Amino acid sequence: MEAKMLIAALCMVALLSTNDVLAQGKGKRNKKVKCNEYGYRKSCYGYEQYCPDECAYGCVMDCKSCKAVCPCNKPGGVCQDPRFIGGDGIMFYFHGKKDQNFCLVSDSELHINAHFTGKRGEGMGRDFTWVQSIGVLFCGNHQLFLGANKVSSWDDSIDQLAIALDGKSIQLPNREGAAATLPLSSSKLKIVRSDTANAVTVEVENKFMITARVVPITPEESRIHNYGITTESDHCFAHLELSFKFYSLSPRVTGVLGQTYGAEYRSPINLGAAMPVVGGEADYVTTNLFATDCKVARFGSPNNDINTNDFSILDLNCAGRPGDRGMVCRR
Repeated sequence: MEAKMLIAALCMVALLSTNDVLAQGKGKRNKKVKCNEYGYRKSCYGYEQYCPDECAYGCVMDCKSCKAVCPCNKPGGVCQDPRFIGGDGIMFYFHGKKDQNFCLVSDSELHINAHFTGKRGEGMGRDFTWVQSIGVLFCGNHQLFLGANKVSSWDDSIDQLAIALDGKSIQLPNREGAAATLPLSSSKLKIVRSDTANAVTVEVENKFMITARVVPITPEESRIHNYGITTESDHCFAHLELSFKFYSLSPRVTGVLGQTYGAEYRSPINLGAAMPVVGGEADYVTTNLFATDCKVARFGSPNNDINTNDFSILDLNCAGRPGDRGMVCRR
């Protein structure tokens, strides 16, 4: 009898331990999200769903498909080294060079540049690069800055996201949902914390929405990709993971990402390549984060061919896992 009771007790301890592990695993990867937008299927509004396991830093609800998706896997995603999901749903890489600025989107009324941080890969002819900050020009001459601070070690609870509008720093309380609404000359800018630290959603009505999160290069990522970044390094290469949603772009939009939303764009990507890369760095390089001097710049040019379609709700379902060599998108 005593032996049976001991075995039962050990089984209970094992079960509790297993439940503890499962509970610990239900962090940001498995948080719940829900649809808060009207205008889609009535049955989807308010519907909650767990984030997919591959979403390392949470997810968003796509109300059109009524599915929880990783921001990095949606059209407009810019993450990792850096990996893009174009407006056409096709995944590609653009490596650029460390410590340089590149034009991501350039249209008559919107221009977005990115500053790349990185390090030279050992024995390689190129840099490992990540988006450290972005500069957004919009609504005339307004300038929005989003950037990751340089830090040696990482702590999720410490906010390392810098935000500024027209050169003035914007501070938000460290709580999810904290918001700032700023009136502009022809619109308004709303900035909302989507987590207690390191993540925000920025929206200019009728123009665009950007979700941004600061993340580090973890030792595990470094080991997998041979980045050579360890816990002893004095730089964890904190960078931005971004997701863009555009409400109005012209058919002539350009830029590394912007061109994929163009009316006549046809992807040159070899879908069978292990790492499909878009080159042409010389066409997209800019002299500083708010410069509009890349070769393909359109900002400020007259354009009467505005397309007001919401490119973010293309009926595409994209899926992929960290470490995958490709991305599958279906209409």
